[in-house]
Amino acid sequence: MVLVANVQCALAFVVTPDDYTGGFQVAGLAGATMVRSLGILFFMWNVPYAVATWHPRRHRISLLEAIAMQTIGLAGELLMMWRLPDVGYEALRATGQRFARFDAAGLALLVAALACVALGDRASPQR
Repeated sequence: MVLVANVQCALAFVVTPDDYTGGFQVAGLAGATMVRSLGILFFMWNVPYAVATWHPRRHRISLLEAIAMQTIGLAGELLMMWRLPDVGYEALRATGQRFARFDAAGLALLVAALACVALGDRASPQR
């Protein structure tokens, strides 16, 4: 679910960046290019997610990498929002809050996936 949501977001940013520039308080060609760049980065960042999705038990390190990446993303978003002035950046704050909720939910799902893998290992060890 996390991979699908991330890829959908990446695709939306790459294909229709103008739909999202306002949320980042950027505009014009420079704003669309910035949003499109984020979409490309989302695709890149999702490589470990795709590997973990392929076979989470065999590729547990990719699942752990995805959890670490999700944690860093959430912490960074919360820190950036904390540093925003209270006035003049409402759209940017709302975007940050959406990303933080998205990443918090993704983190919870990834940790749940790791728990499922651990339970599966206990039920049927591969060794």
